[in-house]
Amino acid sequence: MKKSLLVLCLAATLVACSKQNSHYQFQVSDLEPHLITLSSDEFMGRMPFTEGEKITTAFLEQEFKKLGLEPGNGDSYFQDVPMVSVTSSPSEKMEFIGSKGNLTAEGLKDFVIWTQRTDSLVSVENAEVVFAGFGIVAPEYGWNDYKNLDVKGKIVVVLVNDPGFGTEDASLFKGNTMTYYGRWTYKFEEAARQGALGCLIVHNTIPAGYGFNVIQNSWNASKLYLDDRGQEKYKLGFEGWITLPTANKLFELTGMKESELLAKARKDDFEPIPMGIKASASIRVKAEYNVSQNVVAKVTGKSKPEEVIIYSAHWDHLGIGKPDETGDSIYNGALDNASGTAALLALAKAFKADAQPERTVVFLAVTAEEQGLWGSAYYAQNPIYPKEKTVANINMDGINPYGKMKDVSIIGVGQSEMEDLLNVELEKLGRYSAPEPNPVAGYYFRSDHFNFAKIGIPALYFGTGIDHFEKGKEYGKQLQDEYTAQYYHKASDEYDTSRWNLDGAVDDVQLLYNVGKNLSKSDKWPGWKDGSEFKAVRDAYMKK
Repeated sequence: MKKSLLVLCLAATLVACSKQNSHYQFQVSDLEPHLITLSSDEFMGRMPFTEGEKITTAFLEQEFKKLGLEPGNGDSYFQDVPMVSVTSSPSEKMEFIGSKGNLTAEGLKDFVIWTQRTDSLVSVENAEVVFAGFGIVAPEYGWNDYKNLDVKGKIVVVLVNDPGFGTEDASLFKGNTMTYYGRWTYKFEEAARQGALGCLIVHNTIPAGYGFNVIQNSWNASKLYLDDRGQEKYKLGFEGWITLPTANKLFELTGMKESELLAKARKDDFEPIPMGIKASASIRVKAEYNVSQNVVAKVTGKSKPEEVIIYSAHWDHLGIGKPDETGDSIYNGALDNASGTAALLALAKAFKADAQPERTVVFLAVTAEEQGLWGSAYYAQNPIYPKEKTVANINMDGINPYGKMKDVSIIGVGQSEMEDLLNVELEKLGRYSAPEPNPVAGYYFRSDHFNFAKIGIPALYFGTGIDHFEKGKEYGKQLQDEYTAQYYHKASDEYDTSRWNLDGAVDDVQLLYNVGKNLSKSDKWPGWKDGSEFKAVRDAYMKK
C-alpha cells in the first residue's frame, strides 16, 4: 500500500532527526520503582474521590517536581475535573403493552437500565417504542437511521455494533472492524441528540464482544459523569440494554423477527419502524457531586513552544471492593494502569534529561478512565492547550509485562499517520506491528486517546504484542489470555516479579519515546487517514 507524500516526507525528516540526536536509553530502573509504588496497597487502588486519589495525585505532583518539570496548567500541576456520582435504582420490572399482547421484563435478568439525570425520580409512562436499526447517523457513509422520525418522548430500540458486522462486506462501514458508530456509548449519545426519552440496545454476545453478565454489573451501581451544571445538555431519561431473548419477544409483538429487522437495518435506505408498543419503567436516583483531578506537567519547547505533543495515561483504578477468594479487597491495578503511569513518569524523566525539544511536550495523567474516560473527556472539552496547536496524542494503557516481543499490536489500524511514524521506529529495531487481534471489540474507542481523537487530534495507542522473542506467538497469546482470565480488573492485578518481566516494557517505552522525541523536533503535522471517522473533524478547523 502506498503511503501519502506527507508520511514519506515526515518519515524521512524523522529518520534524519534520529541520526542527528542521541536519544535517552531506558532501563528497567526507570519504570520499576514507580510501578511498585503506584500499585502498592498504600495507594488503596487509586479510586477517584477516595483517600487513594489524594495519595496518588500528591505523589505524581511530587515526582514531576523532582524531575524538574514545569506545571502544565499555568502555575499548577492539576486540572480540576468536576464530576457527579449517580446511583440508579431501577424498578424491578419494565412493562411493555401492545395491541398484539403485553410483556413484563424483569430487571437484571431481562434488562439493565440507568440514567445520567440527577432528578430524584425518573419516570417513564406509556412511552412509544420505535425500532431505529443500529441507531447511527453517519454522513460519510450516507447513513441515517433516524431519517423522517421525531423520537421526542419515545423509546428507541437499537442493535449493537455496525451494519457491516457479520456480513463479510468490508465496504459496509468497516465490515467486522468496529467503527465509533458501533460503540454502545455512541448509540446513547446519538439517541440523546435526537431527543429520545430513552434508548435500549439489544444485547448480542458476539457483536457486543462480551456476555450480558458484564452489563449486569451495572445494576443498581453508581456511575461517574462530568458535572455539567450551568451548561447542561439534554440527557436521556434512561439508557440501557435488553437481552436478545427479551428483544425477540418484543419483535414478535410487532409481527416481525429479529433476523428480518436485522436485514432491513443493514440497508442504507432503512427507515425507523414504529413497534406499536408502549413502555413504562422508573428509576430512583441519588446524586453526589465532587471534584477529581488530572495531573499535568510539561517540558517547554525551544523554538515552537506553542505546538504541543501530549503523552497520556490514566492514574485511576477500581479502589477497594469485594474481597476475592484470598480475602484481598484492594484492586491494585498494577498493569491497568500503574504500568502506564510509571511509563509516563519515565518518559517525563527522559525528555527532561535529553536535549530540549523544539515543541512542547506535555505529560497528562488523567482521572476516571475506568468510570468512562471522564478525565480525558473533561480535558478534551476544556483543553489547556488549543486543539489547533496540539500535534498529536500518544496514550499508554498497560505496558508489556511479558518480556521482549517482536511485535506490537496497533489499536485502530488505518486511523492516523501516527502508526506510520511508529512503524518507522519499529523497523529500525527489527520489530514490526500487527493489527489488534480482536477488531470487533472496538478498543480504539475504549481508552483515553479516543477523547483526543473525537476532537480531531491524531492519537496513537498500541498494545502488547504476542510474538515472544524466545517462545513465539502461541506462548505470547497464552500470556495475554491468562491475564484477561486471572488478573484483569481483579484484586490479583499486582506487581509480582515471579511473573513480570519488564524487559519488553523497556522496549515499548523506548518506542513511545522515539516517536514523540522525533515528532517534537519536526515541523510536520501527522494527519488522519482517508476513511477515518475523525478526519473531517480535524480538517474543519485546520484549514488555513
